[in-house]
Order: sequence, then structure tokens, then C-alpha cells
Amino acid sequence: MLKSLKRWLTDPAFSRKKQFLHSLELFSDLKGGEMGALVHALHARTYRPGEVIFVEGDIGRALFIMESGKVELTRAGADGKPVLLYTLKPGEFFGEMALLESLPRSATATAVETTRLHLLYRTKLDALLHSEPRIGVSIMSHLARLLSARLRRVSGELAGVPASRG
Repeated sequence: MLKSLKRWLTDPAFSRKKQFLHSLELFSDLKGGEMGALVHALHARTYRPGEVIFVEGDIGRALFIMESGKVELTRAGADGKPVLLYTLKPGEFFGEMALLESLPRSATATAVETTRLHLLYRTKLDALLHSEPRIGVSIMSHLARLLSARLRRVSGELAGVPASRG
């Protein structure tokens, strides 16, 4: 058991993933052992160019953290054609609302190029909340600040819109 734990802790891929995650603001407060628990909770997946990650209307079950590649978020326009909302780059994450509620996705996510993502499923976060409460509290605190900033930005944008457009 101790031998396999030592091999796991000295594994270069594990160390690289830990270093990458620690560079993200979402996980910057986590300590060594907590980061190790988080790394074990994540599921890594590589998506091919053009591969759909999730579709608008799907029930969200995971947060996606981008290590490499490019992802486009689109939403169906009034004419049914996709409208580009945002293009994500490495180090960004998306799908965070799935960690808070089980509602349909508000957009479609598609890999534009070969993309490496780390998925944090809601069930894994719930397990971390019970076994390592500080990890869950740290993640939820960062998400709350992120969502608050987005709400302030959208509120400001809406305040600048003429009332007749309502």
C-alpha cells in the first residue's frame, strides 16, 4: 500500500496535473493533500475537433476545466442556427452551474481543436464535501465570487440598455 502511494505521489503526470490545477484561481487556496484529493476526484478526457462536449438542454452533471485546446460555447438563435457566445482557452472552466443545480445546460459546448478537459462531477464534489469539507468550501466560495461578478457585469450591461428594449 505504501509503495503504491509513493509511486502515485511521485508520478510525473500526477505532479503536472496538480501544478496545473494549483495555477487556477478556482483551486489556488488548496494545500498539498487537498490538491491530491481533488486530482483523484477529476476525470480527464480528450475531445477531438468538432466533438460536442454537451448540448444545450442536457442536464448538467459536471464542471469542465480546460488544460489545453479550444472550446466554443454556442446557443441556438431565433432561426435555430448556433450563435457564438464565447470561445474558451486553456486555464478556463465552464459548466460550473452543474455543481450548484441540476438544470438543463444553457448552451452547447464544442471542441474546436484537440482539447484536454478535466471533469469534476457533482457526485465527486459532494463526496469531497463530506470527506474533505475545506476543498468543497473553497471551490464553492470561488464559484460564488465568480457568479457574483458575472451578475454584476450583466446587471451593468442591462442598466445601459434603453428601457424601450425591455
